[in-house]
Amino acid sequence: MASSGDQTPGGRRRRRHRFYGQLLLICLLSMVTFTLPLSLKTLGIVVHVLLVAVLVNHLGQPGAVPGSSRGHDRVYRALGIGALAAQLLWWLTPLSLTNTGVPLLVLWTLFVGWSTGRLVRLLALETEVNGRVLMGAAAGFLMLGLAAGLLMGVLETVEPGSFTSVHNEGGRLLEPRQLGRLTPQMIWQLDFARLNYFAFITLTTTGYGDVLPVTQAAQLTSVMVAVIGQIYLAVVMGVLISRFTLQEAEEDEERKAAPAPGVGEGPPEH
Repeated sequence: MASSGDQTPGGRRRRRHRFYGQLLLICLLSMVTFTLPLSLKTLGIVVHVLLVAVLVNHLGQPGAVPGSSRGHDRVYRALGIGALAAQLLWWLTPLSLTNTGVPLLVLWTLFVGWSTGRLVRLLALETEVNGRVLMGAAAGFLMLGLAAGLLMGVLETVEPGSFTSVHNEGGRLLEPRQLGRLTPQMIWQLDFARLNYFAFITLTTTGYGDVLPVTQAAQLTSVMVAVIGQIYLAVVMGVLISRFTLQEAEEDEERKAAPAPGVGEGPPEH
């Protein structure tokens, strides 16, 4: 809950800036988990819990986002909790239970899309472009990339073979591991590093051809990710440029209004 000091314009601005830094740090930590050994990959779910907690704690608080009603805030918080519960269910089930990814596919798409819209509205409140604001803009882009990587992982479990990679044996994105015949293959054994790599190069419309979407659902998802990435960049760059231009105009007005050196000073004393 926000303190009374956070209700002032300066307090709300400081709270927004703390949120930008926290969101960027968690997104970077999530990317670091992709480099961990297979036995430690389950730490990624801890970071995703933190990500949802930070988003809900700030973007879901009443009055945190301008123009959002209390009803919308409650629905947003409930959607975040539902997306997290669906992810936990999906993460902890064997690959053979493909249907557990369907609720996650729907809930996580809605939650991240809504979160991105709320984040952009917060960035539009800024009157000065500084390091913290740039952190918020970068965090939003990383959040989109991580969400795209997660959704592509879900697609790979719902419809195995949705993506193929020249780096993996047989093109399969299941990380190699010696398993007993009675040991089920788990969700976290997917090659999330490769899937997130593909998500980010798709988001930036780069594309190297080493990872390919094969099925129609995977191809459509890749197109949507590429389009969303460019829309985000266009909208956020427009917001930041307009704020930077306004900031320079205000500084020019202040310089013009300031008295010239020596103007208004009395005659020198002898």
